[in-house]
Amino acid sequence: MSFFKRLKDSISSKAEAVTNKFKEGLTKTRDAFVDRVDDLFSRRKKIDEDFYEELEEILIGADVGVNTVLKLINELRAEVKKRKIENPAELQPILSEKLVELLKGDADAGLNLNPNGLSVILFVGVNGVGKTTTIGKMAHMFKSQGKKVLMAAGDTFRAGAIEQLETWGERVGVDVIKQQSGADPAAVMFDAVQAAKTRGVDILLCDTAGRLQNKVNLMEELNKIYRVIQREVPDAPHEVILVLDATTGQNALSQAKLFGDKTGLTGLVLSKLDGTAKGGIVVAIRQELSLPVKFVGLGEKMDDLQPFDSEQFVHALFGKWIGEQKEETDI
Repeated sequence: MSFFKRLKDSISSKAEAVTNKFKEGLTKTRDAFVDRVDDLFSRRKKIDEDFYEELEEILIGADVGVNTVLKLINELRAEVKKRKIENPAELQPILSEKLVELLKGDADAGLNLNPNGLSVILFVGVNGVGKTTTIGKMAHMFKSQGKKVLMAAGDTFRAGAIEQLETWGERVGVDVIKQQSGADPAAVMFDAVQAAKTRGVDILLCDTAGRLQNKVNLMEELNKIYRVIQREVPDAPHEVILVLDATTGQNALSQAKLFGDKTGLTGLVLSKLDGTAKGGIVVAIRQELSLPVKFVGLGEKMDDLQPFDSEQFVHALFGKWIGEQKEETDI
């Protein structure tokens, strides 16, 4: 069975609403990236060095990342040689399949939750990436699943951060544990864990500072939070999620490397994917960091935070090719 046929069958078994969210959320990337690839594949009549160079340029332009692009181009060259492919159109399913492989990786993209009690999820990331919004949307998701949720306002340094989380709490009907602005974030986490235990909460979502106004090192502050959580719930935090803004492209990669070295990240959320034409950054991040992208932000609505699905991602980008292949098969 061809790759496109397998992909189509797999997508048809998934929720149509989710498929549509991925399609809509990736509109900018599809218009900028796939249309250029389309043009290249239809304009070039043979696969030569000029063809590879142009494809390389398009992939780098979509923020797929130089190292990943070189790897991908080498793999395409090997397939062309092995299968004796001459027509660029025949590379469409191969390119799509390679992208799915690059996006999947080995790590499990699902959340690691405690099956027998409280799960603590710690969110880290610089200011302005959509961290608080992501926490609010995730609170909504868990609540919709019938779970008892609590949020901790651990970003006590940024003006308005506590109020922003409280606003989300009101919107989704989830309580927020807080102290006054400028309070010790570790003390907030201690209060939140105690409250979560007392109330029999399933999920505790913890916001943290993205930058500190005083001289304390941010990573030291995060380590202090860790120690407090681990002392109260020995196997926690169950997840340490870094939120990255997809619209910042390669800059998001630098942030991930900074946090990854120091905070024991378990996964990533890529916010604002709907706001960028460079959605290829998902591939670069997945490859260069060997960390699973667990969720992606595909819009402004409450339910636009979706578990990342490599097949949905590639289908949202290259769905047109699947339709074209079907038409050719029907002729």
